[in-house]
Amino acid sequence: MRYLIFVLPILYALAMWHFSSWRLRRELDAKSTELADPALKPVTDKLAKALDIPRVRVFVYEIPQINGLATPDGRIFITRGFLQKFRSGEVSGEEIASVIAHEMGHVALGHSRRRMIDFSGQNALRMLLMGILGRFIPVIGPWLANTLLSLLAAKLSRRDEYEADAYATALLLKAGIGADPQISLFQKLERLSGGNANQIPSWLLSHPKADERIAAIRDNTAKWT
Repeated sequence: MRYLIFVLPILYALAMWHFSSWRLRRELDAKSTELADPALKPVTDKLAKALDIPRVRVFVYEIPQINGLATPDGRIFITRGFLQKFRSGEVSGEEIASVIAHEMGHVALGHSRRRMIDFSGQNALRMLLMGILGRFIPVIGPWLANTLLSLLAAKLSRRDEYEADAYATALLLKAGIGADPQISLFQKLERLSGGNANQIPSWLLSHPKADERIAAIRDNTAKWT
């Protein structure tokens, strides 16, 4: 019976993860169509050629936010908001290709499965810490446990983002597109999305700050070229 304190939170987390994935899949199925933009075909063809595959399938998620997305079933999405920025000339085709390459990195590196495992383990650890700290530090203990686990989740998420960035850089270099569009997109993304990430400490963010990502991309480019 004593093992239930570990097993039940893990099972609960797995159930919640699968329910969330199922709900996201339904949302995307209802609000997305396959990308068929002739202006973007040259850059997606370069990515496909670099990977020696017939084509790269990309879907457009019909929401106004500017984002890219990789789903647990391996599909790649860019949002309608991103596509509108491309059509208005604010974002280039090569910059869109860098987003697609980044999301392909999440798929190729198995980040969805890793996040499921991380989430399950974190949920079990959260329950354990809340129980222990709650006994010794009432009220503050559970809050402290949640804070510590949130910081851990953010750190693991940033690790995945750096890995996907590195995958994208390698793919863009191999495709002959280069890393410059990846860098230029990060330089303008904060303005395009209207965010204020630079005012938030790095260790609280689920994604690294743009200047930190740019520095890592430049380091990788220097090493690989």
